[in-house]
Amino acid sequence: MSAVKVLKNHLKPGRVYRRSELAKWSNAVDRHLQVLVRNGDVQKLSGGVYYCPKQTMFGSSPPQDEDLVRAFLKDNRFYIASLNAYNALGVGATQLYNELLVYNSKRDGHHVLNGRPFFFIKRPYFPSKPSEEFLLVDVLNNLHLLAEDKESLLANVARKATSLNQSYLSKAVQDYGGGRAKKFFAESLSGGTVAYGL
Repeated sequence: MSAVKVLKNHLKPGRVYRRSELAKWSNAVDRHLQVLVRNGDVQKLSGGVYYCPKQTMFGSSPPQDEDLVRAFLKDNRFYIASLNAYNALGVGATQLYNELLVYNSKRDGHHVLNGRPFFFIKRPYFPSKPSEEFLLVDVLNNLHLLAEDKESLLANVARKATSLNQSYLSKAVQDYGGGRAKKFFAESLSGGTVAYGL
């Protein structure tokens, strides 16, 4: 059996691999991967990240976002979010965004994986699942990324904050809020004049 075939036989459809994972099954992994990519057996998603396509009745299915990010980060600890989630808060956010946010402890910056934009945000703490309190704090953290009118959004966030469980919100602010977000919520929840420093 050829060395390329040996490598191919270890691949499972629908899985995303790091080059380093594949090297254990090949003594010339870069050359063998070039052959597999050329033959359509694997797809190169980004530097050092490859996907073994899974065929369905509709053709080749794309990799799951979680699998992409896991292979890219070489880590299982991350949280994939979308700015679109703010639209359900009732604070006046209505825009639609294509880019996904990836909270993690390793990488910062914009990266394109499999042709899709991801914005990696390095943070010490982030939830595994979003709560309404976390999302409200997150609006403040990511205000610079939003296309909505900032003043109107801030006024609505301050109003929304008073309707949430104050204990849960205070904990979310403490755990996840940046400096300006902490100041904003401290002022809004105490009934003082709210300023964000736009």
